[in-house]
Amino acid sequence: MSAPTTPKTNETPKRRWPNRISRAFWAAFVVGLGVFLLYPILVSTNFLFLFGKSPSLEDLENPKVEQPSQLYTSDNVLIGTYFRENRSPVPYNQISPLLIKALIATEDARFYKHSGIDPQAIVGSIYAVLHGDKRGGSTITQQLAKNLYKTRRGETRGALGHIPVVSTLISKTKEWLTAVELERRYTKEEILRMYLNTVEYGSEAFGIKVAAKTFFNTSPDSLKPEEAAMLVGVLNNPTAYNPRFHPESALKRRNVVLERMGQARFLKASAVDSLQKMPIALDYKVVRHIDGPDTYFRGAIGQFVNDWCEQNGYDMYRDGLKIYTTIDSRMQQHAEEALQKRMKNLQQQFDRFWRSRGGNPWVDDDGHEISNFIETQIQRTELYKELADRYKGQPARLDSVLHAKRPMKVFTWKGDGDTTLVMSPLDSLAYYKHFLHAGMMTMDPFTGQVKAWVGGINFRFFKYDHVKQGKRQPGSTFKPFVYLTALDNGFSPCDRIRDERVTIKYVENGKPMEWKPNNVTRSYTGTNMTLRHAMARSVNSVTAQLTERVGWDNVARYAHKVGIQSRLLDVPSIGLGSAGDVSVYEMVDAYSTFVNGGFRSEPQFITRIEDRNGNVIKQFDPKQKRAISAETAWLMLYMLRGGMDEPGGTSQALWEYDLWKNNNQIGGKTGTTSNYSDGWYMGVSKDLVTGVWVGGEDRSIHFTNSQQGEGGRMALPIYGAYMEKLYQDKDLDITMGPFPKPSVKITKKYNCVSPAEPRRRSSAPVDSIVADDLLERINSGAIAVPDSL
Repeated sequence: MSAPTTPKTNETPKRRWPNRISRAFWAAFVVGLGVFLLYPILVSTNFLFLFGKSPSLEDLENPKVEQPSQLYTSDNVLIGTYFRENRSPVPYNQISPLLIKALIATEDARFYKHSGIDPQAIVGSIYAVLHGDKRGGSTITQQLAKNLYKTRRGETRGALGHIPVVSTLISKTKEWLTAVELERRYTKEEILRMYLNTVEYGSEAFGIKVAAKTFFNTSPDSLKPEEAAMLVGVLNNPTAYNPRFHPESALKRRNVVLERMGQARFLKASAVDSLQKMPIALDYKVVRHIDGPDTYFRGAIGQFVNDWCEQNGYDMYRDGLKIYTTIDSRMQQHAEEALQKRMKNLQQQFDRFWRSRGGNPWVDDDGHEISNFIETQIQRTELYKELADRYKGQPARLDSVLHAKRPMKVFTWKGDGDTTLVMSPLDSLAYYKHFLHAGMMTMDPFTGQVKAWVGGINFRFFKYDHVKQGKRQPGSTFKPFVYLTALDNGFSPCDRIRDERVTIKYVENGKPMEWKPNNVTRSYTGTNMTLRHAMARSVNSVTAQLTERVGWDNVARYAHKVGIQSRLLDVPSIGLGSAGDVSVYEMVDAYSTFVNGGFRSEPQFITRIEDRNGNVIKQFDPKQKRAISAETAWLMLYMLRGGMDEPGGTSQALWEYDLWKNNNQIGGKTGTTSNYSDGWYMGVSKDLVTGVWVGGEDRSIHFTNSQQGEGGRMALPIYGAYMEKLYQDKDLDITMGPFPKPSVKITKKYNCVSPAEPRRRSSAPVDSIVADDLLERINSGAIAVPDSL
């Protein structure tokens, strides 16, 4: 008997949904786990450029905190800084322990227990946010990561960094990852030091050293408990808790920090209670660039260094460079003092001069006051353009604003250098137009190093630099370039040209023209003058004739060869300094070629640049090239000395100064423009070349006669007082003495004799004519005379 069989069925067994859900759950878990594990790697590697750049190994090993670059003189005096974030790091042992305790108690109570991330603090911050309270969960190390590597801006933001919420999550992830890496590489003390040297404290103070100086005028290791608490308190919000501008909020925040220091048992309860009752006592001063007076040359140097940094991959405002300039702080001080003293006295003379005439100093060449001068000048200002745009179509309102009076702090030569006056914008402009200005520069002609640079009378009120930025007609200081051209083309200092009225004929644009140059005195001696005597006395008629002989185009060419860079017109009057505007900077460069044996030295501001660790990254060596022959250069020095040696030489006012010991020799040339708007003096010694310019802000502002307005009265006294100070300063290696003897054989006659006092030949008695004839024969070599003559 067979066993019974189970009947077959076609029914499909029921699905087990729980198994399906379970599989889905596990699949999601695995995927989520994979994403969780891969996510940090994707972020750190900037996968597909979605997450932005993360700190590299090199960045972590050598974190670059923004540090200001420092500017030093050649004698190692700090004179300025360049920065975006004013920061000067200090070592850990120079930070007050109270500040460390205040920071830990307030910002990261478990700082010594975690490894960069504090899960407990994160959970606490999430809980606080859910209950409407803003509370951060970042550790000190995370905040350091954020500050060091700017994890929320710039190249650290990838494609996903512009999506709200997502960008925050990515930034936080980078901070967590970076914080862990920082904890692995640095000790807790190093992290605290970097943090306190990195964070912002408000009022343009970055880093604890600058913050302590800004708010309390003290150092980080000398902070009192209440001061340390206040500085830690502002870190939460440097603007809202700034004690200078929000004292009540700052006081409350400081007391919170003190309370937390008490809770952490860093302070006794009695001390906390006592300190919380104390007011905030500030000794507030924002550190801008550097303590002390601003200087004009810093702008020129800053532009040069910034251009170099951009070309070589550095950031002048971040990389903490040490920039060593050629400026000598002692010479700079002497230059500023000499210029300030003379300009103060000259301004008094200028004001008296125009007060006695009952008018304003803006006059035409005939001495008549220019009408509506101030109204015309103000239309060129940025203020006027802004107001005109604001009140477009409303001329009455514009006029009302220009005439509205209010208190203004303005420059004055009295007292501390400023005063408050009630003025309108038009009044203010008229007030400032009355001032005379000046520019002065000294250079070592052998190296090209600029040793002193004074761009104006007061940088705080007058930013325009009259050394390199400003250009004016050089007047007779340009005449040496005519004599240079002549000497380099066959003439000698003893060659003669008669001082007489002449007419220079030339062609301009195909049209015949005539020019009749006048001497300053409007008189002519009729004397057959040596070139040296003519240049020493600055005789226009002789210079004009010599210019015609050598060619005015050649004069321009020689001026460019020795250092003039500005455009010059090829006109007959070029020798009188009216063919173009030049700067003090160019003129000093050009005159230095005479002292340096014919080599032109390119002016140099910087000697070297070091990185923040003291390594030299760039050395700037002198740059020179032959411009004229050594013989011509020495003859030009001989010509320039004529201003002191020749009878009636224009430099002889220098005899009033204590400059003439040890057979000292100085050469120079005065310069004055035709309407007395510009006064110049160019001085050369065996060691230095100095240029000085004095004049009004506009060419229409000037004296009206030579008694006050010539270069020998305006600019020369500044040079004389300055050189006197240099020679008297025993700390400077600047000595008196003669110019060095020529290094080559001089082939041209130069030791010529000039008359004791030039006379008009037409009216001179017979014995004077015979004397003049005798001098001509001596100078021509027909009669031999000892060299001592």
